[in-house]
Amino acid sequence: MPLSPPSSPRTLQHTRTVVYHGYQREDGLWDIEGELQDVKPMPTRNLRTGGMRPADTPIHHMWLRVTVNTQLVVQAIETSMDSVPVAECPQAAAALQKMVGCSMGRGWRQAIQHNLGGVASCTHLRELLFNLATATFQSFGESFATTHPDEPPRYLDQCVGWDRRGSTVREHFPRFYIQPESTAPKTAQEHAGDAAAAAAQP
Repeated sequence: MPLSPPSSPRTLQHTRTVVYHGYQREDGLWDIEGELQDVKPMPTRNLRTGGMRPADTPIHHMWLRVTVNTQLVVQAIETSMDSVPVAECPQAAAALQKMVGCSMGRGWRQAIQHNLGGVASCTHLRELLFNLATATFQSFGESFATTHPDEPPRYLDQCVGWDRRGSTVREHFPRFYIQPESTAPKTAQEHAGDAAAAAAQP
């Protein structure tokens, strides 16, 4: 459901749109594509031309395609930039090739910062890459959730809904459910037992 109406009148100043699409390829690989677009509802200064950019004309409009295998390792990466604010922006594309061979598993964000951080690449491409991993997991669907039968699904303990101490995991993955520790105050008998156990320690 939509958010409740704000308490104060307001004027739109900026709109950012980010869209991801996941594609399964016939060769067994996956293409995950991201698109980012920034527009403003009023004319803005165009640093590339020295003139004015018309209202609702993209300031940033760029695409990113990352190809991964079923082990979530990047096989290829490419980008396209239709609209950028300054002339140097397209130079950011070259550094993306450093992400080939990186894994979208644990350490994905650190790899992005290491290879593309600061002036090495582009803020907006980094942002697309950060969340592209989540779009990849969603694209894989159940194939991503399937792990060794003795291992919990990868998404457990990654959000409050899949907390291993929560009711959802208890219902759907009881073998991986963890009983929460009691938060009730200890009784006098329990305190006495703790003291006796401590006294028995060598």
